[in-house]
Amino acid sequence: MTAGVLGNTEVHGTPTARVAAAYRRIAEVDRPEVWITLRAEADVAAEAAGVEQRLAAGESLPLAGVLVAVKDNIDVAGLPTTAACPEFAYTAEVTAAAIERLVAAGALVLGKTNLDQFATGLVGTRSPYGAVRHAHDPELISGGSSSGSAVAVALGIADIGIGTDTAGSGRVPAALHGIVGIKATLGIIPAHGVVPACADYDAVTVFATDLDSAVVSAAVMVGPEPRDPRSRSWPADVPLAAPQTIRLAIPRAKDLVALSDSYRDAFARTVSAVTSAGITTEEVDISEMLDAALLLYDGAIVAERYAAVGTFLDTAPASTDPTVTAIINAARATTGPGFAADLDTLARAKAAAAVTLQGFAGLLLPTTTEHPSIAAVQADPFGINRRMGTFTNFCNLLDMAAVAVPGLPTATGAPFGVMVVTPAFADQVAVDIAARIIGEDNAPALVEDGVELAVFGAHLRGQPLHWQLEEIGARFTGEIRTTDAYRLTALDTTPPKPGLVRHGPGLGAPILGELFRVSAAGLGRFLAALPAPMALTSIELSDGRAVIGFACTYDAASTATDITSYGSWKAYLQNQN
Repeated sequence: MTAGVLGNTEVHGTPTARVAAAYRRIAEVDRPEVWITLRAEADVAAEAAGVEQRLAAGESLPLAGVLVAVKDNIDVAGLPTTAACPEFAYTAEVTAAAIERLVAAGALVLGKTNLDQFATGLVGTRSPYGAVRHAHDPELISGGSSSGSAVAVALGIADIGIGTDTAGSGRVPAALHGIVGIKATLGIIPAHGVVPACADYDAVTVFATDLDSAVVSAAVMVGPEPRDPRSRSWPADVPLAAPQTIRLAIPRAKDLVALSDSYRDAFARTVSAVTSAGITTEEVDISEMLDAALLLYDGAIVAERYAAVGTFLDTAPASTDPTVTAIINAARATTGPGFAADLDTLARAKAAAAVTLQGFAGLLLPTTTEHPSIAAVQADPFGINRRMGTFTNFCNLLDMAAVAVPGLPTATGAPFGVMVVTPAFADQVAVDIAARIIGEDNAPALVEDGVELAVFGAHLRGQPLHWQLEEIGARFTGEIRTTDAYRLTALDTTPPKPGLVRHGPGLGAPILGELFRVSAAGLGRFLAALPAPMALTSIELSDGRAVIGFACTYDAASTATDITSYGSWKAYLQNQN
């Protein structure tokens, strides 16, 4: 039995074996505070057996046997949803859309995990079910609010952890544990079935120990959902890859004052490593973004938190966390004009951020500022939490995507995390840059939209018009060959380019080219600007596929030099030098 990248049973073991191993690990680590509801092993094992039957029947399951820890503000049918407040609890009748998609792909839900109550906090200590301790140092915080999901992954129990991120909850715990956290563009992963914190700024997120697992899982959850009015689709011009030459913005020293000394040193060393790897960095002023970040808790935007659960808190339930209650109740002082003014401030900050980041592939930031102890947070529950969201709070407010990955560790060897932040819908760019930062050459596809485009000449990698493909965010998917129905000619154009023409089966030779995936709008741009005598047409490949590709008119080819015998444009050029 085999399946997709994560669900390859030959590599990872059968689903039932993986379930048994997970429950052994749960008993071994003895971290009850991670879970609010842990499902019975027999129930999960029965579902694993069902996945094995689906595989045996020939079903393609990219996440076959992948074990999932779900934050307990996300609904799973038949299980209670508490949002870390016992009096709030209800038994979900319907599973959240994102989790439905994971299960349909073969994933197995282990249970519901602890969190900062009502997803309000970045520390992981604000829960009547207990403070979630760091996976490797129980004196330190785990980070929140998606604390339990991150720790379940870091402890080696779950393959992926599903959380939410309004202020940084899908990224801060990743940074503190040296794992990966993906916070996609708002609405790209539907928030149906999520207890809202701030409904307009909530994102469903994924944790994993490696980038590939996180991206493959996130891709399964992506897509519009009629039950979520805020869900979104990838736009027609969505970029499908980062440029080959990457230029990143980084903060000025004065914008990093919130960092602890050890984190400031780790960030400087990480930036140095990034530049040594061939990525260009340049300091920019991010002060307006940092100012916008303050509005999430200190401005009228906090009214969205009151709109979500304020009426419930007004009943004074016994198990509410006093810090959470104080934050949400502060919204009582907000006014309609104040809320409108904050929205205007955010609109202006979003426009300013676009100007600041123009010409950059993304913004590289430290994910959080420090790694405090549980005791320190208990002594200063407001100040430390506010500081830890310095670099994460503004992302959703300004409609940006972010991928958090490990940076270089601190001088003492403790985890340190960075994140790549991009404008909305440039999620694949963030993934590709994150892969480069952690030393991976080929990042998986988060964005699976697009059209295949075959190129055979000046648009090949390393050729003079390849920049046009990079400009529209085209993604290289591999080398290709045509059938033997094609002939290749050298056209008299500037810059030099070949012309591919179909003559018929056996009347030509297989011609080597490259295949890219481009957005629908990108393909339209190509077609609109295509100079004579070039054309886009269906190209027959040697593997039986037919794709859109570059060809030229028959009359132009008939007067050009036939170079079919070389088998490719690059081979012809090499022969000319």
